Amino acid sequence: MAARSAAWLQHPEAGAPHWWARLAAEGAPLRERLDDGSICVTFLWRDPAGGSASSPTVRVYADVNSVTDHHSPQPQTLARLGDTDVWWWQAVLPADWRGSYAYIPADAGQTPPERGADAAQNRQRHREWWMDVISRAVADPLNRDAGYRSGWGAPLSALHLCEAPDQSAWQAWDSERRSADPRRLSEIRWDSPRLGKARRVWVYQTGDAPRERWAERPLAVLLDGQSWAERLPVFAALDEDTARGRLPPAVYLLVDSIDGRHREEDLPCNAEFWLALQQELLPQAALIAPFSELAERTVVAGQSYGGLAAMFAGLHWPERFGCVLSQSGSFWWPYVELHQQARAAPTGRLPGSKGRLTETLEAGATPSGRLRVFQEVGSREDVMVDVNDSLHAALLRAGHQVHYQVFEGGHDWLCWRGGLLQGLGCLWQPWAAP
Repeated sequence: MAARSAAWLQHPEAGAPHWWARLAAEGAPLRERLDDGSICVTFLWRDPAGGSASSPTVRVYADVNSVTDHHSPQPQTLARLGDTDVWWWQAVLPADWRGSYAYIPADAGQTPPERGADAAQNRQRHREWWMDVISRAVADPLNRDAGYRSGWGAPLSALHLCEAPDQSAWQAWDSERRSADPRRLSEIRWDSPRLGKARRVWVYQTGDAPRERWAERPLAVLLDGQSWAERLPVFAALDEDTARGRLPPAVYLLVDSIDGRHREEDLPCNAEFWLALQQELLPQAALIAPFSELAERTVVAGQSYGGLAAMFAGLHWPERFGCVLSQSGSFWWPYVELHQQARAAPTGRLPGSKGRLTETLEAGATPSGRLRVFQEVGSREDVMVDVNDSLHAALLRAGHQVHYQVFEGGHDWLCWRGGLLQGLGCLWQPWAAP
């Protein structure tokens, strides 16, 4: 145990009200640099029902993105400190790690189901158990950094270690909850005859380009737009990096994915979705906020399935989408069995794994054209690293220009929000302020 956390946990009055008051003033989780440069992180939670004699809580699961594994038969839990109301757990992490986390208190009847002989049934029962207990997740009240909500509404806390990549453009949102300039934001409805569905699209304009040059402004299409408009509103961060000269004045289309079922239909390599977007949405949006039709000024960006979809769009319509920003792209698709195979592997990895889009690219079955690509994946995403490595290699062999990086973290919107701005700046560098 590191010295500073030991002083807290071994204090004779640990768990007393004034001990908690001092900890609240200090902030948590506690962070201590070790001799090797890594960081010892101490997670702490106060049991609202008191110590072991009065509280029904028997477990407090720590759901820390890319660090704990909720697929485990016994997911990581904090430990109660003696008979006090203090629950704690420590992890040693690289100094450049960033991630989201939550605590899940559980009573005696809410622990994982017993496992039987059938592996498939065990996985299904465990998944059902996890989906039930995750609804009880709570954010860390001792964490003073701004949190947000997961895609299914659970509260999440944010942990940024001292050498994590710069996200200073997000300060206006983190500290002030500043969102969009309402004069620059429009919300429209895209009714698609081709797809037979309707969805929201947010149109945001940044910078102060003169009106006569509006049609020259770069365009970015952001998939899973509801996340960037509502859960982690990106507008103030875009304004900040535009004011800094890191991004040019531009037009952003944040395209709602509607819900999980429609996301599954539209994003994994669906040509109809991209034809509809080009033929229907882009002309509609241009009436509100004119933008460039040049492929080299057009970015399509996405995360997970969205990262797969963005790459699919660029590779199949390079004459319109000349720049691709892919974060933790699901390049395993459609071979979902790769995830099970990786979990069974000793290292959790399957080097050389590839999905259909990589196979298509390697077969030379995509239109000619040279893309500019910003591609990233988290170092702790297991087989996702392997499938991204394979696609990266295929892109280079095909002659595309690629900036590829592996960040310290996981499949996490908190990481992606920084990479999104970095990727836009990288792809639009010729048009940003000098």
